[in-house]
Amino acid sequence: MASLFREAFPPAVSIMPGSQRASRSVVVDLIAVLAAVTAGEPRVMTVTKGSALPSGPFELAHRSLQQGLRDWVEQQTHHPLGYVEQLYTFADKDRADADTAPRTISISYLGLTREHDAAETGWHSWYEYFPWEDHRAGPPPVIAKVLAPALAAWAEDAPTVGMRSERRLRAAATFALDGARWNEELTLQRYEMLYEAGIVAERLRREGKNEAGGAGRPMIADHRRILATGIARLRAKIKYRPVVFELMPPTFTLLQLQRCVEAIAGRTLHKQNFRRLMEQQELVEETGGTASESLGRPAKLFRFRHAVVEERALAGTKLPLAPT
Repeated sequence: MASLFREAFPPAVSIMPGSQRASRSVVVDLIAVLAAVTAGEPRVMTVTKGSALPSGPFELAHRSLQQGLRDWVEQQTHHPLGYVEQLYTFADKDRADADTAPRTISISYLGLTREHDAAETGWHSWYEYFPWEDHRAGPPPVIAKVLAPALAAWAEDAPTVGMRSERRLRAAATFALDGARWNEELTLQRYEMLYEAGIVAERLRREGKNEAGGAGRPMIADHRRILATGIARLRAKIKYRPVVFELMPPTFTLLQLQRCVEAIAGRTLHKQNFRRLMEQQELVEETGGTASESLGRPAKLFRFRHAVVEERALAGTKLPLAPT
């Protein structure tokens, strides 16, 4: 399949040769959010025992930003990159763990792949880092038990009545409190609100507090924020581009495809409506083979229709979510 990605270069970061002051104060990093779905679980490739995303500095020897990223990922993880698209450029002044750290500009990428070995070290469920994001079995207990009370206390701690009201409304809309509906695409907004409220380890660490009390598994610097950005992008993208097939084997059952989409979205789908959507969009075709599933008769095997990308652009596809 022709690549769905054409690298969009951000404005160049220029560090003048011989300017030691510039080279000490600015670091340009390439960071990868490399995602896979294995056995119905969305996973991300990490390094340093799960605390960081694969990354490395952009060097003059790199032919392009994307090539530099591929080199670093393959060196650090021994896993080749397939589909890649630029995600976001992070250059906030307060991104570093410490005020004395160099100013870092990070150009992040989202990569989709298939996990070669389920026992391979480095792969972690992204719900370890964001346990509040998995709603496949209903709202996760961490929201009611930990996050909602902490956000309520943060709202009450605001200095004015108006700010208290504004914080309560933001928390309700973002975390589906007080009857609000859950929006799976707000992954980044939820993490940033928890950071603002001092509920995640990265904020506690920055303030010199005990980070053990933070919600979710922490990462170095702002790598968890970058991971949240990647999850949000992928959750939105599967609704209008068939990128989910980058995560699937060459042939699959419709149930396997549904479980993959559910894993990414963190939501359950209506089975019959999902199958009807696949037929209407003409995204898949039968191979003529079957696969044995746990119960019932053998299921038909399908493959992705590669020509669909060139035939037409997919727009406005809403996931057939099951009632909650």
